[in-house]
This record gives sequence, C-alpha cells and structure tokens, in this order.
Amino acid sequence: MTTAPKTWFITGAARGLGAAIARAVLDAGDNVVVAGRNRDALIKVVGPDSDRVLSVALDVADLTQAQPAVDAALARFGRIDVLVNNAGYGHLGLFEETTAADAQAQYDTNVFGLMSVTRAVLPSMRANRSGRIFNLSSIGGIAGGESGALYCASKFAVEGFSESLAQEVARFGIQVTIVEPGFFRTDFLEPTSVKHGTVPIADYAEAAEALKTFYDGRSRNQAGDPAKLGQALVTLADAPQQPVRWAAGTDGFNIVQAKIASLQAELDAWKALTLSTDGDFDFRPENATGAWA
Repeated sequence: MTTAPKTWFITGAARGLGAAIARAVLDAGDNVVVAGRNRDALIKVVGPDSDRVLSVALDVADLTQAQPAVDAALARFGRIDVLVNNAGYGHLGLFEETTAADAQAQYDTNVFGLMSVTRAVLPSMRANRSGRIFNLSSIGGIAGGESGALYCASKFAVEGFSESLAQEVARFGIQVTIVEPGFFRTDFLEPTSVKHGTVPIADYAEAAEALKTFYDGRSRNQAGDPAKLGQALVTLADAPQQPVRWAAGTDGFNIVQAKIASLQAELDAWKALTLSTDGDFDFRPENATGAWA
C-alpha cells in the first residue's frame, strides 16, 4: 500500500541546510514549498514551480509575511504535513561588543520569525489532527559559549518554545522535534551570513580576534554533510514517533553528551544546598506533576 506524498514547508530554503532538506524531500517523492526572501534564489535550488514544487517569498523577520506564504501553500497543495523552521543566522560577537539592535535583529529572525510561521501553520495541522514540525536549533541551543551570547540565547529560546509547544499540540497528533546540528558545511560562517561584534572594545580585542579566526578557519571545513541531514529529516518524518530533541553530527552528539554530564555533576555537587531550600510542608512525590511551577 503506497502512501500519499507529504507536503513540506521549509523556510530559509535558498541555501545551506534549508536547500539540502528541500532536495532530500524531492528525492523522497514528496511535495515541497520552499520559502525565502528571494524567489529567484529558491528557483535555482528546486527549479520552477510545478505540480510538486512551490516557491514563496518570505522574510520571516517581517511578521506580516508568514500567513500569506502559508495560505499560498495551502491553496496549492491543500495541506502542510511537515514544517521545517530553518531560517536563521548567527550573530557571533562577545556580548559587550554587540548592541540592543543586534539582539533585537537576532531574535526577530531566529525566534519571533519561527514563532510567526508556526502560528500560521498550526491551525491547518490541528484541523487535520496530524503534522510534523522540525525547529532548527543548534548545539548552541543546549550549550552556550564565548561569542554566542546573542545566538545561543535565541536558540535556547527556540528550545524552550519547542519543548513547551510539543506538549501542547501532541493531543492533536502533531509532533515537534528540536534539531540540534553541530558544525555543517554551509555558508553559516561566511560573511554573507554570520555577523560578528559591532562595537569593538579594547579589553576584548585579543579574544574577539581569536574567536573570529577560529570561526573563519572552520568555514567550509565543517564535518557535517547537509545532504545527509536532509535525508535524516525525511527518515524522522516517517518515524511513528519523533524524538523531542535530535542532535545532528558527531560533534553535536558529543557536545550534548558533555552538557548532560556537566549538568549531572553540578547538580550532584550542590544537592545538599539545593534540597535545603524546601519549606516545612508535607511533600508527597506522587503529587508531583513533573512540570515546572
């Protein structure tokens, strides 16, 4: 018994991981709606519109553009089975060398843009009582690091949003997965994508230069293969039960594993002080919900 092809909606699909995911979707026989700021660039990736392809102009940082793009997808294909929130960029600058405008811009794309597209897609998924959502986070969404104050903060926000959303929409047959890629061979670290500190401070000069040199050296030399990540998402979309978090790449796996070990060690080291903050009340573990309060 053959199943009907899925329809995917992929943001930031003109290059990098988004383009690789779109190609994998087409190779799998599914339909794809590719979204990006430049339709000509999208056409170069997947070709002109056809019975399986639709390209739509979408700047996710403009919150007025998500709904028309989603409406166009629904008008063409009738449904969206898989949403891939991939659009985003990295602002890699030491915090004091960034501005409030830098932080706003990072969140406008990586967080508020992602939320806007998700808000536009969810009603149709909810009506269908099915759907898959992949929110592209990063290893920077689970482990912070120097020069990642803005970028990691935005990806930590994506993780908190996605984990909460997953619980809210599971009742409608909608699954949400946080994708945490390590370093992949894309233009993420190229000057056309990444941004660095905008307000140089002498005290940070040596550290800032060392970090920029490190990232410049990694550009186009990353271990991760975008095509294989695209194929992996196709596999996950076909799985009966997706993971809530999925780390991509050996470096992604190792960083997540190290973070888990670090959290456990710190939790254990400070356990006595942690438990000392309870008040005098009759606590019964069986009454705990497991949710934060």
